[in-house]
Amino acid sequence: MPDVVGYRAKIGVILPSTNTVVEHDFARVRPPGVTFHSGRFLVEAPDLSSDEAFLHFLDLIRKTIPPSVHDLMTCKPDHILMGMSAETFWGGKEGNAAFLARVAEIAGDIGITSGASSCNAALERLGVSRIACLTPYQPAADEQVYGYFTECGFDVKRVHGLRCESATSIADVTPDTLVDVLKRLDGDDIDAIVQCGTNLSMVEVADQAERWLGKPVLAINAVCLWHALRTLGIDDQFVGHGTMLREF
Repeated sequence: MPDVVGYRAKIGVILPSTNTVVEHDFARVRPPGVTFHSGRFLVEAPDLSSDEAFLHFLDLIRKTIPPSVHDLMTCKPDHILMGMSAETFWGGKEGNAAFLARVAEIAGDIGITSGASSCNAALERLGVSRIACLTPYQPAADEQVYGYFTECGFDVKRVHGLRCESATSIADVTPDTLVDVLKRLDGDDIDAIVQCGTNLSMVEVADQAERWLGKPVLAINAVCLWHALRTLGIDDQFVGHGTMLREF
């Protein structure tokens, strides 16, 4: 018998203990019969104020992610969604594949969504080639974003990192700041803008920006949810959350 409330699908969401945006974004879109179940991994060092601090942050969370996946599997989810994107861009296509393999060792034979995989799938579905990227990261992480999308065959014209001071302060970035950056990133030389960083509140801003930019603006939380739902065979469409959930 299916789960009484998650009768279409139970999605396990792995996210940092510092993240306050992912659950909010998913709750706004939740299809009937689909439930989200969070597994938080400890962020012992939320400082992201330098490249060195960012690398230390990644080293520590690589130890705390596996136990959170293990714990989450006890609710028997149908799919795993990684609610943090930086780690999935690290090391390019091979790095993302290795991350997915590590999760699969614990989760077993169920679908797994990562930020990197989702963005690649969305851009391929849109048929675009020239992109710009917006991140909350430091330069070292921006280089990884650039490298990943370049390896995937996209022409990355620009990457703008907000250089947020900590994992929690990413959620403090205002819509006005995001709108300003989007305007500076835009140009006739790009077909779409991709936003990375799941604790950056971007879904509503991206949906609105698509209207005045006249091109797709992919907010990573919306794209991850799109990827997970479509992988599960759930084709519900939603307005107000960007191109992918509205049209594909």
